[in-house]
Amino acid sequence: MLKFVVRRLGVMVLTALALTFIVFYLTNLPPNLEKLARTEGSVRMTDEAVASWIVENGHGGSVFVRYAEWLGIAPGWTRTDDKGVTRGLCLNSGLTVETAPRYCGILQGNWGFSTVFKHPVAEVVMEKLGSTAWLMLWVMLVMVPVSLLIGILSGMREGSRTDRVLSVFSIATTSTPEYVSGVILVAVFASATAGISPLLRSWGWIEGKTLFLGTATSAMDGITFWNFALPVMTIALYGIGYIARMTRASMTEVMTQQYIRTARLKGVRFRDVVIKHALRNALIAPFTVIMLQFPWLLNGVVITESLFNYKGFGWTLVQAAGNNDIDLLLGCSVVAVFVVLVTQLISDIGYVFLNPRIRLA
Repeated sequence: MLKFVVRRLGVMVLTALALTFIVFYLTNLPPNLEKLARTEGSVRMTDEAVASWIVENGHGGSVFVRYAEWLGIAPGWTRTDDKGVTRGLCLNSGLTVETAPRYCGILQGNWGFSTVFKHPVAEVVMEKLGSTAWLMLWVMLVMVPVSLLIGILSGMREGSRTDRVLSVFSIATTSTPEYVSGVILVAVFASATAGISPLLRSWGWIEGKTLFLGTATSAMDGITFWNFALPVMTIALYGIGYIARMTRASMTEVMTQQYIRTARLKGVRFRDVVIKHALRNALIAPFTVIMLQFPWLLNGVVITESLFNYKGFGWTLVQAAGNNDIDLLLGCSVVAVFVVLVTQLISDIGYVFLNPRIRLA
């Protein structure tokens, strides 16, 4: 087990280096650097001035050297202009030439400076990641139990009326994109002129104009059921069907195994057969799907957060991409890669605890 974990950690490091280099290369393409120069400098800059700005601000030279500087495994760049003013990567935090460290990249905690939010990238990413973490938590608390329950009930009685109804519901939710289900939920529950809100208001059941809020901006200050329910439902509905279908397929396969038939012939109650014998083996495949929901939620909330104006990680990623904020884009990519690799490792280790018969080669 220890050798497996060590080997996987080595693969994770190599994968992280490869993925972050690809993102670094794409974000530092010449058109992006020219756009950054004109944004930070002046839109009327000549081509020569743009090229000079790129070099003076540490974006010139080999992409491999700049990647090593960004990681913090190579000394940070420094430039001295005609006026004798020295600038550099390690001086961006306000340090002087004498007090600045030699290495100041990602590994040293220097994630750069956001040109959109005018704050260090690390502060922006951590703040927005915390907001998205609350959204992910409530989505998982709703999505996982509901999807497992639907999948187990469908798999227990394959071909029954219950199975057909739940299967249709699962397929419908999975085939409906979030931007469609989100708009439908807003129209039904958060519209003052349509949906059920006018009816509930006429009956005196609600005091405000709508049952739920159509925007989650107020959830940044304080999460309530009324301002957070629609974003959670929008994301959860899309994931429920996928996990439920995987659980149903796994449960159906397990219920046809010989040991399940033997237990039934011995007179074991159907409920005990499902709980004690079938359920544990049937949860191996859904466990993998559930673990994959974490990176999907982190990067897939872009649509939902933009739709409900919830300023979390996905919303920040959109702002960084739309405004060519290179440092912020790179910071978001580091977090996304880390979450994907860690969840994959947890998923592999979890196999052993769910089924000790699985051997790691």
